[in-house]
Amino acid sequence: MKFIKKRNEISLITEFIKIFKKVSVKKRDQGGRLSFVLTGGPSPKKLYQKLASSDINWKNIDLFWGDERFVSKKSINSNYRLVYDNLLKKIKINNENIYPLITDKSEIKKTVTEYQKSIRRYFKKRKISFDIFLLGMGNDGHVASIFPKSKEIKKKFIVSYVNKKDFKRITLGMNIINNSKNIFLWLNTKKKTRIFERLRKKDKSIPVNNLKKKKLICYTIN
Repeated sequence: MKFIKKRNEISLITEFIKIFKKVSVKKRDQGGRLSFVLTGGPSPKKLYQKLASSDINWKNIDLFWGDERFVSKKSINSNYRLVYDNLLKKIKINNENIYPLITDKSEIKKTVTEYQKSIRRYFKKRKISFDIFLLGMGNDGHVASIFPKSKEIKKKFIVSYVNKKDFKRITLGMNIINNSKNIFLWLNTKKKTRIFERLRKKDKSIPVNNLKKKKLICYTIN
């Protein structure tokens, strides 16, 4: 596990973008494509805004979502809308590079099946291994839509749906997260950082404690 510690969010964002550019340029120079899994919630809003205004060539970058609420993409609760408002509509990127979870289906199972097929087609016969998987963390230690003491922590799957009291949700699996080449945990406030330090002392029933440590980079505030 590696920690990147800064005094404020702006410095944290600057460091993230520096690493992001380095990885994307290396991938481009090798003739490959960078697969970048986005996170939802309020935490990455400023990060997405800064990514949008940075000098980044998005031509070889493909965007995925780690989880989504089963709501309209126009809903204020939609992770897609968060990304669209703060990143997508401000950058030059082809529609073919964008792999959102389609939540206008009548059944959540159809969305799960189609997203799973989309990911499998993208990686073809190769192992599913995203280049960068960005994660936020809930105050209870949940990541993506994998919650404490849930069966999704240990269960292996590509995409699954999760029934919660607030929303039906769709999430990529913990095994898929841990298969990624780089896992970036975005802890952009002192409060989030303190919560993470406290949760680290607890057991594997907390989802954030199941992230593969050798691939994990924690962006934290001093």
